[in-house]
Amino acid sequence: MNAEQLTTERSALITLCLYAYDRARSAAVAERIEDGLANVGVTAIRPDGERFDPQVHEAGGVEPTDDAGLDGTIAETELAGFADRDSVLRVPVVTVYRLEGGVG
Repeated sequence: MNAEQLTTERSALITLCLYAYDRARSAAVAERIEDGLANVGVTAIRPDGERFDPQVHEAGGVEPTDDAGLDGTIAETELAGFADRDSVLRVPVVTVYRLEGGVG
């Protein structure tokens, strides 16, 4: 088996694992898949608490806040992203805090 074939097969297995991860109804099963992926260099991306950056995050929703310091910060990860070492396979889908209301 040559290196190109191994790379192609590894990629197919990773794709299948991500498909299964997204559809896992059990948190324990999802965790087991995530751990297995991490063992081969594929890590989950959960940027909770980071500043939202549309270059590396996908906004899936907004969470209103009255705290100006939270405006533009990621409140939670809706769907984990994944990276295969330095290569992003999927960006995370996140909920972003947005400042609501005005100065009273």
